[in-house]
Parts: sequence; C-alpha cells; structure tokens
Amino acid sequence: MKQIAGIAELRDQVEELRRNGRRIGVVPTMGALHEGHLSLVRIARDRSDVVIMTIFVNPTQFAPTEDFASYPRDLQRDADLARSAGADILFVPSDKEVYPQPYQTYVNVEQLTTVLEGKSRPTHFRGVTTVVAKLLNMTMPHIAVFGQKDAQQAAVIRQMAKDLNFPVEIIVGPIVREADGLAMSSRNAYLSGEERAQSPVLSRSIQRAEVLIRGGERESSVIIGDMKTMISAQSLASIDYISVAEYATLRELARLAPGLTVLVSLAVRFGKTRLIDNTIVKVP
Repeated sequence: MKQIAGIAELRDQVEELRRNGRRIGVVPTMGALHEGHLSLVRIARDRSDVVIMTIFVNPTQFAPTEDFASYPRDLQRDADLARSAGADILFVPSDKEVYPQPYQTYVNVEQLTTVLEGKSRPTHFRGVTTVVAKLLNMTMPHIAVFGQKDAQQAAVIRQMAKDLNFPVEIIVGPIVREADGLAMSSRNAYLSGEERAQSPVLSRSIQRAEVLIRGGERESSVIIGDMKTMISAQSLASIDYISVAEYATLRELARLAPGLTVLVSLAVRFGKTRLIDNTIVKVP
C-alpha cells in the first residue's frame, strides 16, 4: 500500500491508472478505522482494480461546539488496518492541502440537508458535501463507497453527484454492528462503561420499529412512541430525534403507505457522546 499526502502526487497516480484502463474505487473516511470502514474497503476491492482510502478529519463539518480537536487520530494504526483490508493507496492530506487559504468555495445540497442531522447540525452537511466533492475531484474514481450508518449523508452525496454530473457510482454498504447490536462508530470509544452497557438500546429500538412495520403498524406516532419508551428507560440516554421518513426524499411521514420504502433513524446522546442509527424498511 502506498501512502500519499500531496494532491499533485495523487493526481499523477490516478491519471496513470486511468490511462492504463484501471477501475478506481475510493472509500472516504475520517480515520479512527473500525470494521465498518474495512467492510467498505472490501466492497470497493470487489468492484474495482485499485482501492484508494482517504483519511482526513474534515474541519468544515464540525460546529465550534463539536469534537474536532478531540476526534481520535492514530494514523499508523489506521494505515495497518487499511492495508490489511486491501487498500492500495492511502491518501492523507493536510488541512492546508485540502483548504488552501484564502478558501471561499463550498458545495450545498438544499432540501435533503434541512432535516434529521441537518436540523440538529445545521452547518454539518455543507462541510461534508464540500470535502467529498473535493475528494472525488482529487481521486477521480469510478465508484465511491459510503456506509448506511450515515444514511442521510449517503443520500445527500448521491444527490450531489447526480446534480453536479460527477462521473462516479455511489455505493452504500450495510451497517456493521458489534455483537450486542450497537452500530460500529469511531465515537463509540468515547462511551463510559455504563454508557456502553446502555447503548445497545438503540439497535433494539430500531429492531422494534422493523417488527411493528412488518406486523402492520402504519402510524408513525405509534412506532416512534414505542421507540421513545424503550430508549427513555435507559437512565443515561437523551433523545435528540427519532424519525420515520420516506427514504427517497427524507420527508417525515405521519402514516405509512404499502409499498413505500421508509428510513427509520435516530440520534441519541449518552453523556457527551452523540450516536446515530437507522434501518431501511419496505412497508408490506
């Protein structure tokens, strides 16, 4: 695996790969890698000839009150894991490389970013779409692989790629979970022992929603109410939001129609740690 920090060197590599007819896959990450990230590398490995993993803790997607400074960083560990999963190139640019000063240009997707995570974190998606657009331009991939745990992010990036005519296929890999159901996340490392013990309630509440929908429940208020009851029983859990929305548009639904594909999603805090989870369900 080759490690590259400069955009010019990376561009030389990908241009040569493309001249030689090689199919390129990219997996953008912020590091602090876990099995969820590595599963995306393996998906890219199966669908391309050369896999580029990017590691960049993107400052523009963090609000001033969020955890940019403390976000876990261990490049050597991440490099070893990326290599073991099958990455061919590890791209690790600096802040100055990605955002040369004075920096003035941002990418904004409109409607999809105003709900769910966008409502709770209003500056977040502008940073995400900007850095992903830049990384796609830098790596020039045929495919880009993202995880379903960040379901709204994947939807926003897919919309951006379509609207801006990026010649790239956006692939979404399934959520990877711990043995007790907790969705794998770099931020899980922040949880205290007691918080970690209570956190699997998120996946259990998601599973409860699936059971209700497949069992014939059509009222979102009932589904959300059951989930709230489950989560609120945990003393350290504080609910940010629970949503039942149309998957294609992220529009909140009061009642579920047969044949509709819905996204059930949530964000919950345990102490200072904010965790998200979701599931996609086809309404019978």
